[in-house]
Amino acid sequence: MSAPGVQSFTQQGWEQVLAKAKRALVYLDAACAESLHWGCGPTRLLEAVGGPACHLREFEPEAVGGGAKQPKAVFVLSGLLKGRTVETLRNIICRSHFQYCVVVTAVDHAVHLTANHVPAAAAAELEGQQPVFEQLEEKLCEWMGNMNYTAQVLHIPLLLAPAAPCLALTPAFASLFPLLPQDVHLLNSARPDKRRLGSLGEVDATALPPELLLQIRCLVSGLSSLCEHLGVREECFAVGAFSRIIAADLANYAPAKNRRKTSTGRASVVFVDRTLDLTGAVGHHGDNLVEKIISVLPQLPGHTNDVMVNMVELTALQNEEENQNMVAPGCLAQYNDTAAKALWEALLNTKHKEAVMEVRRHLVEAASRENLPIKMSMGRVTPAQLTSYMHLFKNNLKALVSHCGLLQLGLATVQTLKHPQTAKWDNFLAFERLLLQSIGESMMPVVLNQLLPMIKPSNQRTNDDYSPEELLVLFIYIYSVTGEFTEDKDLAETEEKVKKALAQVLCEESELSPLLQKITGECLTKI
Repeated sequence: MSAPGVQSFTQQGWEQVLAKAKRALVYLDAACAESLHWGCGPTRLLEAVGGPACHLREFEPEAVGGGAKQPKAVFVLSGLLKGRTVETLRNIICRSHFQYCVVVTAVDHAVHLTANHVPAAAAAELEGQQPVFEQLEEKLCEWMGNMNYTAQVLHIPLLLAPAAPCLALTPAFASLFPLLPQDVHLLNSARPDKRRLGSLGEVDATALPPELLLQIRCLVSGLSSLCEHLGVREECFAVGAFSRIIAADLANYAPAKNRRKTSTGRASVVFVDRTLDLTGAVGHHGDNLVEKIISVLPQLPGHTNDVMVNMVELTALQNEEENQNMVAPGCLAQYNDTAAKALWEALLNTKHKEAVMEVRRHLVEAASRENLPIKMSMGRVTPAQLTSYMHLFKNNLKALVSHCGLLQLGLATVQTLKHPQTAKWDNFLAFERLLLQSIGESMMPVVLNQLLPMIKPSNQRTNDDYSPEELLVLFIYIYSVTGEFTEDKDLAETEEKVKKALAQVLCEESELSPLLQKITGECLTKI
């Protein structure tokens, strides 16, 4: 086995799940499905299940139950076995004919004790025991209708979705976000006057709501399991108020304390509040192809870190909008394709120009290996050139199947290069540089006044103008790079003009994007 790392950690967890999956109906929630997607691929799970039919289902209240010929179920869940999750389990099992149920949770039993309000001292005495899991096993048998049926609840730390050997994502915590200054007011509303908080710097774990504390503890549980797999004794560092709380919780987590006593290696873990570097998230200064692919292609449904690649180009269908939903989309995760994995890692680690050339090189090599009639051309790589190479695979089923992963990444590259938003990328970058210069030379009201004429309603905008969503990105960028500044009457008046102009534009939009609907809290439909 390879040296311990984020990929082996995830693979080891899924191997334990696969061992339980034979001839079973497998229910997965979205976060675990994403971990599977990047970690070992759904094909491995289907092979482990066996049988001619597809036995994978989404874990949701309306999920179809098991029929009379489906006596076994495996539930793979990313969160605590509590509340709505347990209700959904009960609903699915009660309308099924299961005789054998396995429930896998990514959250350690120690966190379940905390969620059930078991004091730390009492939890310490229960070391080696799992009463919460045992009680749920009894409930599972009760819901199946026979206490002699088989039920098993176990913890497998399916925390990560490893996008690359040195990059892992945590889809179950995609919504976990650092506290903002205005959150202090909300926290103070539940505290007596004498214990009110003055700033984010004063916030500690005792000030947080129980639900948020449990979410942090679930993350800490997974991170501790990762450190155990790596065999390291971690030293935690934090940048930001929220990161400090998470780092402290990991340092004080009881199972982690016991683990560190026997760990031989050492590691530094640095937690950083995303809110301290929003310019990195909204800026366009990154010269990376993957960043552009993820920014412009539509999100893969149910996923937080992958995109849909239109595969119609490789079929006999016309590449028109009405045909795009007739063919299953491609994606970026290519676990079972060695060449595609190598290309993906190259795309992650190289600049835009080198990445596009790498795509061409891989396509040329693949076509040559398949003896396809490729016409070599040097110089600048164009979308048309890459498309012509991929069309060579179109009428050769064997070559198409063999290099399907590579072709998905190739199509993702072409569709990104041809996307209208990519053409705007350089415009964004140029304007951001201009703003940086203006901020260095002028006061904030002057900079905002430069943006005012750019706030245009939809009936006045051209393709080169900024949409409301793009304008919000620019405002986040401006305020993030400016940092703290002194508020005065001039600034207040200018900000009020900007707010009114934005509000007017939003009200006149025929249809708001999902993000803007979330921000405004309402959906404006076309009248």
